[in-house]
Amino acid sequence: MDKFLPFALPLIGDDEIAEVVDTLKSGWLTTGKKTAAFEKQFEEFVVAENALAVNSATSGLHLALEAIGVGQGDAVLTTAYTFTATAEVIRYLGADPILVDIDPYTFNIDPELIRKEIIKHDNIKAIIPVHFAGQSCEMDEILAIAKEFDVKVVEDAAHALPTTYKGKVIGSISDITVYSFYVTKTIATGEGGMITSENKDYISRMKTMRLHGINRDVFDRYTSNKPSWFYEVVEPGFKYNMTDVAASIGIHQLNKACTFQQRRQWIADKYNEAFEGLPLRTPFVKRPEDTHAWHLYVLQLDLAEISVDRDRFIELMVEQNIGTSVHFIPLHLHPYWRDKYNYKAEDFPVSLDVFNRAVSLPIYPKMTDEDVEGVIAAVKTVCEEIAKPSRLAS
Repeated sequence: MDKFLPFALPLIGDDEIAEVVDTLKSGWLTTGKKTAAFEKQFEEFVVAENALAVNSATSGLHLALEAIGVGQGDAVLTTAYTFTATAEVIRYLGADPILVDIDPYTFNIDPELIRKEIIKHDNIKAIIPVHFAGQSCEMDEILAIAKEFDVKVVEDAAHALPTTYKGKVIGSISDITVYSFYVTKTIATGEGGMITSENKDYISRMKTMRLHGINRDVFDRYTSNKPSWFYEVVEPGFKYNMTDVAASIGIHQLNKACTFQQRRQWIADKYNEAFEGLPLRTPFVKRPEDTHAWHLYVLQLDLAEISVDRDRFIELMVEQNIGTSVHFIPLHLHPYWRDKYNYKAEDFPVSLDVFNRAVSLPIYPKMTDEDVEGVIAAVKTVCEEIAKPSRLAS
């Protein structure tokens, strides 16, 4: 390609811009009517009883674990193959993460390993499955294990809008679900997130803790036409509320979520078709009848059939003017988690193997057809350059 194609860019239209301008002109910029409207819209979209907007998925996960009672001395089970936010919120509360390995095809948490770890520990309070790349985890199996051992399930759905599991939209399946609207996600508000739950007590707790542990929203206090200055702090809470500016973007991004997914699906299909026969593995889709959000498109390089490692592959893609990324560096390889819990690289062999071969390609609605063809051409060019002579001869 003549011009460098970034790994990810948001698609922001005139509707979002106009809504933000309207908010700026309203004189109310923080949590207010627009945020409430976004929450209501989100409830309807994912068919959930309750939704609560927050300033990030990280804060949402923190609030969720606090609401279900995770604290000092507890443990929370999650995947080794995720971004650090999934695990760091466990440490915020003085609890410990118990990491488990992943399915080698979907890269989602392996339910059988969940069971084995729960049997070994008597202090596990919750499970956090991560719907990797936008494909749902095996929720029936996970929920059955959770019920058997009386633990809660908090879904990390940062990649999973509008993902479905057996026809049901992710968001009303488990105890609590948390989404991300970070700038690279399937819908973007810059920074932001959403929590859904069928449990009104959890939502009430998280709503209070979202804003300093105060028992009244600032919007209610500052816009009332009667004296309403009084409030009470009932807990030492956090500052995790979404602003109306961010919600203004989210309202229109959510309107486009299905259209965005269809574009991502189209790109994934084009990639899958074009890469057949190359020394790599395309993403495995376990249930084609379900909706895959395609937040990520992750190739797995066949290192036995090419002459370079993954890092060099990425460098060669940059030379072709294509930005890529790696999802993820497994948690146990990072200095903090490695040193805190004495992990060795081989402790999670599937995660390690997947990481060593993983390359995430650009896949986002703002890409043009020409951009998609440019990525395809670059992958083919690089694969031709690095294929081992024995493979070319065959």
